[in-house]
Amino acid sequence: MTNHFTLSTARRSGHAFTLKQRGRRGGFTLAEMLVSISVLTLLVLMLTQLMNNAAPIARTANKRMDTDTQARTVLDRIAVDLARMLKRTDVDYYIKGPTNYNGHGNGHAYGQRVQTGQQGSDQFAFFSQVPGYYPSGAQSPISLVAYRVNANPNSASYLMLERMGKGLLWNGASNSTNPSAIYPIVFLPQTITAITQWSAAVNNGNSNSSTDSAYETIGAGVFRFEYYYLLKNGQLTDVPWDVTARPTQTSLTNPVNIGLTDVQAIAVAIAVIDPAGRALIPPSSLFDLASDLADFRTSPGRGVGGQHNIGDLEASWQTSLLTDIAAGQTSNNTPLPPEAAKGIRIYSKTFDLRTFP
Repeated sequence: MTNHFTLSTARRSGHAFTLKQRGRRGGFTLAEMLVSISVLTLLVLMLTQLMNNAAPIARTANKRMDTDTQARTVLDRIAVDLARMLKRTDVDYYIKGPTNYNGHGNGHAYGQRVQTGQQGSDQFAFFSQVPGYYPSGAQSPISLVAYRVNANPNSASYLMLERMGKGLLWNGASNSTNPSAIYPIVFLPQTITAITQWSAAVNNGNSNSSTDSAYETIGAGVFRFEYYYLLKNGQLTDVPWDVTARPTQTSLTNPVNIGLTDVQAIAVAIAVIDPAGRALIPPSSLFDLASDLADFRTSPGRGVGGQHNIGDLEASWQTSLLTDIAAGQTSNNTPLPPEAAKGIRIYSKTFDLRTFP
């Protein structure tokens, strides 16, 4: 009996001990809870810091994607238009040269404002075998194509890149002189500037001559547009012919019609800002910032004797941009929010014309 009682008692005692042990493992002590909360708090802080560090990177990446997309759209469209340009010596081209227009091509450098008669950015107009539209809405297989950065402060597309694709008659002629008249391609000595209905292709500002419904905004973020020429002799210049071989030439048609005979390629440079950055920069500041980006003639060349190489213009733009961002203002002392300006990117592309023999 004694042994049985002792064994039963031991068994009951052991069972109670086991229950007590299991009860303890079912909860947490105060020390365990404090350790758990501390670890959880540390993990939350680390995750928050990681997200805070990732947010600026994501914003920068998004800005880059926005500007990359705009630049690709613009440069691809220019590539199509130039590839199908009418490359002849008996048609007119409205392009930068010493006598064509007193626009940005006449030059200004960093720190100098756009002067009276200057447009701030380049523009050009030419005939191309791409679809355009008549005033009636019908499509034409050939067009007068023009590019410009809108210089009218009262326009909704102010400081945005616009493209004109004006449909032309290509298999007939019109004697109509009304404002809605459809004109054929003109051959020299007729010029683009001589036809009133095409005035917006060669003007840019707040006058009626600069207004045309055929213009559409192709690059809402493109606020600066510049181009220059690569000649067949290997030189880069803002004059569309070889001045050494043609010392008496004053235009594409005087004293002889040369067209773009000496031009191997046209290089285009654009400055693009993302939509969020543009919304934060006042138009006056954006205009001054565009003025700080020197034109080809006055940009410093990095070659021997200051000779220009492809990429020199773009490098000078980048230097000017970084200078303005660091100062928080343009050279004209207009405010420039640094974070907004950091979304600006510079792009360029060279288009081989393969024009004339």
